[in-house]
Amino acid sequence: MKHLLLLVSICCSTLLVAQKVQNASRITIGSIKSDGTIRSSSNWSVGFIKEDGRIQDGSYVTIGYVKEDGRIQNASHATIGYLKEDGRVQNASYVTIGYIKEDGRVQNASHWTIAYAKGIPKVWAAAVFFFFKFYEEEKIEEK
Repeated sequence: MKHLLLLVSICCSTLLVAQKVQNASRITIGSIKSDGTIRSSSNWSVGFIKEDGRIQDGSYVTIGYVKEDGRIQNASHATIGYLKEDGRVQNASYVTIGYIKEDGRVQNASHWTIAYAKGIPKVWAAAVFFFFKFYEEEKIEEK
């Protein structure tokens, strides 16, 4: 559940051709543009999902990768999770930690809906889910 909450809290505000991310109360908390730009609720670019699967932070530093087979890797290419074809999200130990449903619902491991990410590719949601909140927490802890 903690990891799914991470997905929800980092996504961004609505822009032209951006897909909304909403919390469980359906309040828009962010967006991901069609070009892969991830925007914060303050409309800042906090990251990028590139066509080749690279995941970059707001400074264009590669922090991970999403692979065509559903593997999610960190910057060192170590597998940290998996997005399964049925929408299950698993950690590196293959423990299911959440679900990304076809209708855009984001659920925790207990199937409680914690967010909505309608129109966002599952692999993008998974990338945000694994990388950006961790990055934000590190930045907050440094302050």
